[in-house]
Amino acid sequence: MAEFTIEERRRKSAELKRLMSRGAGKRPDSLTAREIEVLGWAARGKSAREIAEILQITKRTVDAHVHSAIGKIGAVNRNNAVAIAIRDRIVEV
Repeated sequence: MAEFTIEERRRKSAELKRLMSRGAGKRPDSLTAREIEVLGWAARGKSAREIAEILQITKRTVDAHVHSAIGKIGAVNRNNAVAIAIRDRIVEV
């Protein structure tokens, strides 16, 4: 097993923290209020059609907000975006 100097350990630790933070997505302030609102309804189990009805917008607009939020927070799909939003306390359930 390789021995590392204190400086090497610090560098490795900083690199690990940086890599781990990449998975945490971007800061919540990069999301619009509407994207957060849509993610909040999705976190409560509402479908895109139901969210559209609640917010009085089209399903296509809901899908666009979800898609935009997915890209901004580094998610792979809607469920992952909701999980990240809950984990990062962007939305509450």
